[in-house]
Amino acid sequence: MPAEWWRSAVVYEIYVRSFADADGDGVGDLAGIRGKLDYLVDLGVDAIWLTPFYRSPMHDHGYDVADPRDVDPMFGSLADFDGLLHDAHARGLRVYVDIVPNHTSNEHPWFRAATANVDAPERERYLFRAGAPDGGPPNDWESVFGGSAWSADPTPGGTGYYLHLFDASQPDLNWRNREVRAEFVSLLRYWFDRGVDGFRIDVAHGLFKDSRFRDGKANAWDQDEVFDIWREWRKVADGYDERAFVGEVFLYDMDRVAQYVGRQKLHQAFNFVVARTSFDADAIRTTLRRALHLFLRHDSAPTWVLSNHDLVRHVTRFGGGDLGRRRGLAFTAMLLALPGATYLYQGEELGLEESDVPPDARQDPVWLTSGRVGRDGARTPMPWTSDGPGFGFTTGTPWLPFDEQANTRDARSQSGDGTSTLSTYRRLLAARREIRHRWSGSPRWADRTDELVVVEQELSDGSTLLVACNCADDTVTLPVPAAAELVVATDHADLDGGSLTLAGATTGWLLLRR
Repeated sequence: MPAEWWRSAVVYEIYVRSFADADGDGVGDLAGIRGKLDYLVDLGVDAIWLTPFYRSPMHDHGYDVADPRDVDPMFGSLADFDGLLHDAHARGLRVYVDIVPNHTSNEHPWFRAATANVDAPERERYLFRAGAPDGGPPNDWESVFGGSAWSADPTPGGTGYYLHLFDASQPDLNWRNREVRAEFVSLLRYWFDRGVDGFRIDVAHGLFKDSRFRDGKANAWDQDEVFDIWREWRKVADGYDERAFVGEVFLYDMDRVAQYVGRQKLHQAFNFVVARTSFDADAIRTTLRRALHLFLRHDSAPTWVLSNHDLVRHVTRFGGGDLGRRRGLAFTAMLLALPGATYLYQGEELGLEESDVPPDARQDPVWLTSGRVGRDGARTPMPWTSDGPGFGFTTGTPWLPFDEQANTRDARSQSGDGTSTLSTYRRLLAARREIRHRWSGSPRWADRTDELVVVEQELSDGSTLLVACNCADDTVTLPVPAAAELVVATDHADLDGGSLTLAGATTGWLLLRR
């Protein structure tokens, strides 16, 4: 890919535990991913994003990092990582890895030292505070996983609390401490030097907390001081060739998210307003037009995402079953036609829905802490074949169970079916690859009030890509130039002379030559 590859990349998120298991222990691993790289090349993606594979006690499935410079034996070794990176690069795939700067594991050497005695200097690297006058937590902040964000200080002689915005096993770091800042700059260089192409930054909006620890949820997140960190990190990335950051800025305010990106900040940030947008023409037009206005600029680019390991799969959000899959394909096809980077989540190309995980099999700390269903349903293993019980994912017992989807929505069966969701994704990504290097200027949106979303993108050769998404359940017909050519469609589409007929919940791409 060209310089600034991140602007238009199609990035495939791999939830490492659930992608492919090479050693038969029921948990996905790096060797398993390495064996599936050709599948990703055939799919047509440009890059992969690996969720944490570092040493961890796995209380939050790897997001509680104990040693960020080594691979957890569950996933393999550093040699396995280097081999995966080499093979990915040999196939033209870039590699993002997760970095987790908001917190560490409570088994990290720093936290162990910090809780060994009350005078340990390492305590300044975390957020220990005295309790309220009544002996309770310092403030009213709540953990994302449920309950108070404060737990009692386990240090012998300790009388206060430590902060954890997530699980109690994930103590938050003190980003006003210079040693914390220096450590993460060192970590960036460590993995950049190994050859990684970029980082997905976990909880990129959460590093700094209100310095006075005042009550109120807003005071626990999104403090302006965090921008100094991204300026410092950007200088590190700019010292290497073609490296990139994408931040998990989990805010539903696009204008605020836009402040996280730029020439001296992050290259990109996830826009979760897109992921929560309903399959409705007015909602889609409003969201996408605003996102392009804010993020399509010389120093950044939009990100398009509908699903990831923390979200309910979008097929389920869009109604489930065949209708949910058709809507999901139609929305994805709209996003793939727009300038920016598209992030896919493993299994969405198979049309997977949220899995039904029995309560006694759930492992998400959200469920274990609060009793809320949690994220397990989006994290079940990939069904590579229809052969149970391992479905091509493992020869052992999978760490989370498959549901009935695995019997019919596996990768092998869909690969041989030209009408499958997988085949449609392949056609969409191939069409995008042919067209994206010719994007010119900003998309133009048709002024419509019906259930048809129409956008035109000028191409550098003078032709135009016209994209029409029918958000209605019924068939619609759109007048188009007589010389239009149908490039790709997600479902039934007829181009007859001067009209395009689209089935319900269908997107079509047309090429209007000069």
